[in-house]
Amino acid sequence: MNTTAIRAIITGTTGMVGEGVLHECLQHPHVGAVLIINRKPLGLSHPKLTEIIHTDFFDLSAIESRLKGYNACFFCLGVSSVGMKKQDYYRFTYTLTMNFAETLSRLNTEMDFCYISGAGTDSSEKGRSNWARVKGKTENDLMKLPFRQAYAFRPGFIKPTKGLTKTHKFYKYISWLFPLGRALYPDGFCTLKELGLAMIESVSKGYPKKVISGKDIIKLAKEAS
Repeated sequence: MNTTAIRAIITGTTGMVGEGVLHECLQHPHVGAVLIINRKPLGLSHPKLTEIIHTDFFDLSAIESRLKGYNACFFCLGVSSVGMKKQDYYRFTYTLTMNFAETLSRLNTEMDFCYISGAGTDSSEKGRSNWARVKGKTENDLMKLPFRQAYAFRPGFIKPTKGLTKTHKFYKYISWLFPLGRALYPDGFCTLKELGLAMIESVSKGYPKKVISGKDIIKLAKEAS
């Protein structure tokens, strides 16, 4: 169990998932400080919050000194494979993530790294789906880095948190699916609040599984609340 206050680095807070995870961290008593790294300002002020504006996630040398002293990373930065060339998807999913993680693992030896992956990710790296293979390779190689712990979170359908601003517009048309999906297939349906709480809980108390599915997310969130 990690009894130290969480000092978290969060990426991707200009997107829906990252914004939701940040929202939970700023409210949670176990989180003492949050550093966000964005290409453009988020426009949010909070006593726990520090923001770095940095445009090139493939080269972190200019900000390395500001990345020390943290014990958690909630990596919520990601791109969709739809309409993207395979080499570009690999670069922005695998290469970028690994560069960021390798830097943090070198600077912070007691860090837990939580990676937002996705349901259907292919741990074997040999399946037919390119995005699933790339995500699987990313998960596998993250877990080889010298973090205290590394977790891969695999949510399916994520119900947005009401009141946040980065929610994808199409969710308002499909939100009615959530109660039915949750009842029939709970492993594939979680809320954004549950996802954020689950990530905090995994860092606070640890978890025996390194690949964390929808049911695990729900379980961790209940233990956190």
